[in-house]
Amino acid sequence: MKKPWNIINLPVYSLATYNGDQMNMNICTYVSSVSMHPKKYMIALYRGTKTLQNMAETEIAVLQLLSAQQYHLIQVLGRKSGYTYDKRAYLNKKLLLEFWKDYPVLKNTSARLLLHKESSMACGDHVLFLFNVLSTASYTTDYLTIDTLREHKKISI
Repeated sequence: MKKPWNIINLPVYSLATYNGDQMNMNICTYVSSVSMHPKKYMIALYRGTKTLQNMAETEIAVLQLLSAQQYHLIQVLGRKSGYTYDKRAYLNKKLLLEFWKDYPVLKNTSARLLLHKESSMACGDHVLFLFNVLSTASYTTDYLTIDTLREHKKISI
């Protein structure tokens, strides 16, 4: 039997973080809206990652709800470290990036949210960030989920 936290078929996001001219993207599933008015999101970032370092040094990020067809990006965005691998160079080479609100983001996502960091707190092996939502765009309801990753054998939970 699955652990309680693995029963739920969560959506899969990528958080794009920016630090000067540097950009990194990761994979996030510990994501939730936590307020309707004003709209706020919380995102837990794993310790020791380039995404966490970028987020500690900047105020802005873009949360991208991945589309179901983007399951193949898990290999690069989720399994490679931004410290040792240039994800932006890979995404540029594959022509997978475009600009939204003046920030480089993935093409063909299901939705995007421009976020402004409000606060953070340590939470075990993650750091929990609270964000204010500045802007949103929705494109499709065909979003990537944990079950889709299981079906494509990208994860085993």
